[in-house]
Amino acid sequence: MRIGVDIGGTKIEVVVLDGDGIELWRRRVPTPQDYLGTLETITGLVRAAEESAGEPGTVGVGLPGTISARTGLVKNANSTWLIGHPLDRDLASALSRPVALMNDANCFTLSEATDGAGAGAGMVFGAILGTGVGGGIVVDGRIHIGRQAIAGEWGHNPLPRPRGEETPGPFCYCGRHGCVETFLSGPGMEADHERATGEAIATRDIVSRAAAGCGLSAATLDRYAERLGRALAAVVNILDPDIVVLGGGMSNLPGLADRARDAMATHLFTDQPDVVVRKNVHGDSSGVRGAAWLGAAGAGR
Repeated sequence: MRIGVDIGGTKIEVVVLDGDGIELWRRRVPTPQDYLGTLETITGLVRAAEESAGEPGTVGVGLPGTISARTGLVKNANSTWLIGHPLDRDLASALSRPVALMNDANCFTLSEATDGAGAGAGMVFGAILGTGVGGGIVVDGRIHIGRQAIAGEWGHNPLPRPRGEETPGPFCYCGRHGCVETFLSGPGMEADHERATGEAIATRDIVSRAAAGCGLSAATLDRYAERLGRALAAVVNILDPDIVVLGGGMSNLPGLADRARDAMATHLFTDQPDVVVRKNVHGDSSGVRGAAWLGAAGAGR
């Protein structure tokens, strides 16, 4: 039995999978906004999962951050109350077993590489397009973490080949301007629309207005898809993955995978662009499913 835990800013989700990836049990609860509360909630959910299934299982955890190779403590988490704590060790102690812990973007990519849109591919790049922009790399079924545990963090590279109106670019919380995340996150697209039109409206309204024939909203979606193509081309030129899988709420934009593939073609260093770009299969369950596979594989930080 494989137990996966996904820690989000507002909810913690737990899923139980059998050996074939069939879901046996699932539960979501609000995320406590403190470290001890989060630790206790995860421990309680794992025990409830095992009680429901009638047997113990491996445990994997995805979080919006990572474990520092230098200190062994959580870093880069937007759930800031986790930062500076040895979450994997504390959970292992509370549950009396090893706990595999990984960045949530890596868990998403592992899920889609295992039994999702990238199943059977040798190298999968998972691109998360949501409140933030992150990514993960899976090679031959194994997550590539990197020396500093930042492999796949394309969201904090600058937008490639910026045009005049894109420089210096919006300010990013990382302290720089013009990061990919500031253009391709959900808030980034909404801010771009407001800069272009003076309208402060939500992504869903931009999509619905474009579908109804609004030229300004359609232009916002066009800019988004073209920028996504540019940004992904920089990744593909380095990794040359077999497939790029899009995740996060923005991956639901109509036809985005095909539009991004077409937009990246002219930016690739090849005479015959052949890039597969697909939307994810498992939706917002991919992260927690990947955490379950992570625990079963015994992967570390």
